Amino acid sequence: MQLSWIDWTVLSITLFLIVAYGTWQTRGSKNVKDYLRGGNKSKWWTIGLSVMATQASAITFLSTPGQAFNDGMGFVQFYFGLPIAMVVICMVFIPLYHKLKVYTAYEFLESRFDLKTRTLTAILFLIQRGLAAGITIFAPAIILSVVLGWDLLTLNISIGLLVIIYTVSGGTRAVNVTQKHQMVVIFFGMLTAFFIIFSKLPEGITFSKALSIAGASGKMEILDFSFSLNNRYTFWSGIIGGTFLMLSYFGTDQSQVQRYLSGKSVKEMQLGLIFNGLLKVPMQFFILLVGVMVFVFYQFNKAPINFNPTATEIVLNSEYANEYKALQVEQDKIFSDKQTLIKGFIDGENPKAEAYLSIANKAHNELREEAKVLINKAGNTQDVKVESNDKDYVFIHFILNNLPRGLIGLLLAVILSAAMSSTASELNALGSTTTIDLYIRNTGKKTEAQKVKASRWFTFAWGILAIGVACVANLAENLIQLVNIIGSIFYGNVLGVFLLAFFFKFVKSNAVFFGAIITQILVIALYFLNEYHIINLPFLWLNFVGCLIVIIIAILLQIFSINDYRTAQNH
Repeated sequence: MQLSWIDWTVLSITLFLIVAYGTWQTRGSKNVKDYLRGGNKSKWWTIGLSVMATQASAITFLSTPGQAFNDGMGFVQFYFGLPIAMVVICMVFIPLYHKLKVYTAYEFLESRFDLKTRTLTAILFLIQRGLAAGITIFAPAIILSVVLGWDLLTLNISIGLLVIIYTVSGGTRAVNVTQKHQMVVIFFGMLTAFFIIFSKLPEGITFSKALSIAGASGKMEILDFSFSLNNRYTFWSGIIGGTFLMLSYFGTDQSQVQRYLSGKSVKEMQLGLIFNGLLKVPMQFFILLVGVMVFVFYQFNKAPINFNPTATEIVLNSEYANEYKALQVEQDKIFSDKQTLIKGFIDGENPKAEAYLSIANKAHNELREEAKVLINKAGNTQDVKVESNDKDYVFIHFILNNLPRGLIGLLLAVILSAAMSSTASELNALGSTTTIDLYIRNTGKKTEAQKVKASRWFTFAWGILAIGVACVANLAENLIQLVNIIGSIFYGNVLGVFLLAFFFKFVKSNAVFFGAIITQILVIALYFLNEYHIINLPFLWLNFVGCLIVIIIAILLQIFSINDYRTAQNH
């Protein structure tokens, strides 16, 4: 699709102002405290918005509405553990970090254990967050390139370079300042999208009727109290697995820790995280609700059988074209039937309308699955890897085909702002961890100017590496989940190390170090056993399992070492 000059103007000006403002406001950081902790000047609302912006990547605003379009509101359960995690971090993590005046979370582990434990956890963070930074750039770039016809390589490089400019220039404060304004753009854009979707519904379809239609179609089932591991998102996986994931992410991941370490005081840091804990779940609920409204919109307006235009083009130029067209004809018939059923359901004239509507939706979903099969076959025949899972294309398809000029540019600015904000936090954290935990700690004393210079160069290097990862990344079926999967493989282990440091004072460094290495191997093995269906353990549970394993192994190793020592003493 070709953007109008109005959209290009809105998009360009929005992004330029964010980058220019962040660079100008934070120019001239002379010492490492200013560069890595923003001079400890951040107010609680800046911290809260910055923490939210770090987590709310472009993936959130592209994928979450599509998630609701396909599966309904149940995904919000994924965030149920977040408020619990915020309270624990405010009570335990923040006071300790502030007391020790650390620049990174991993500095604390050296004072509690030793240098090798600090270095190991820092390296684990660098591996997972370095990969995630590339995926954070790549995920929105590939979707925008497919839908808009933009060059993927150019998009990857453009997003990466824009972020590098102000992150390298201003450090932590630049990230915090820009994220505050990026979140304003994001909130305004999503609210605008919601009201436009609602305004485009047929006359007489009120908000309550729209919710009734969504409910009759199974999209408003928020809570799932089942204990089945086959259901990825349940109340229990959110409360248990989600709490451990959020504790790991906000308590031990430097990309988040660095956001609140920039606070003026312990109180400002705590208020910032509580603000995030109170606002994050409603925000995710609202974004999912936007996706549900898009679903309702497409109950009255024809939608493609698959929202990925590249996938449709490939299958229509293959030997499976006639089969695909037959599915499209069948979809048109189901759409026509649903208009009658929805009218009967809303007017209350047909008491069986809801049941029939559920059957029609099930038939439509089966058609969409058949379309995916044909798309995959067409891709295999032409030796082309194509994304048949189209949930990440739903919202951008609606934006490009239904929003007025100018607002399309604004929503694209929302998506790219989100990509920039989360990537900036990641690069900032990668640069500071490399500088503080590896470079300075292992090369001796440096002047303030040398520390800032090293931080800038490491941030720049990680930025280039992230662009490289984005440019060579392959399209994967689970691309949007990949960031959380990578995090879940590492987070539980690192969180367990921190919990051992906080609460198990008798456990010493060697037991923790070797326990963490063994645990990391076991968690990676568990992930692949689940992938190959040898066991059933969804990735969200890896956070809890990894944390539990490292604690148990470290305690056992410490007990055995104490017993061995006593035995040796007796002899």
